[in-house]
Amino acid sequence: MTTPFTILVIHGPNLNLLGKREPDIYGHRTLENINLMIYERSRSMGVDVKIFQSNTEGAIIDFIQENMEASGIIINPGAYTHTSVALRDAIASVNLPAVEVHLSNIHAREEFRRESLIAPVCLGQICGFGANSYILGLEAIKAFLLEQIDRRR
Repeated sequence: MTTPFTILVIHGPNLNLLGKREPDIYGHRTLENINLMIYERSRSMGVDVKIFQSNTEGAIIDFIQENMEASGIIINPGAYTHTSVALRDAIASVNLPAVEVHLSNIHAREEFRRESLIAPVCLGQICGFGANSYILGLEAIKAFLLEQIDRRR
């Protein structure tokens, strides 16, 4: 069944190690568990998702550019949040609404993690709610897309 919205869900570097990597910060859920949670919630919301993870900046950029027909983007850029002008430019260039998400509250962590190069090209940023940050992002982007449809009527 095809839905009116397809949302790209992008996991950046090191998120493939969730459940093993610093569980006191990132929790005990694996990336597979989080993806299942995202799939289940998206189905109940009537939204399609296309999930992708890479540790490579160029692969993430390629994925974004290859999927420009999508309705929107939810992205956890991981460490690229603070360093990647190229990823910021890729998100801006495809002109898709995007929501930046993080498992931890990046604003309560080390100083270098508090600035996001990605957030200014996104609708908003959701952080600190663990795996639920993705679900909140999904709900936020669907609400935004429905609002856009209502405005066009």
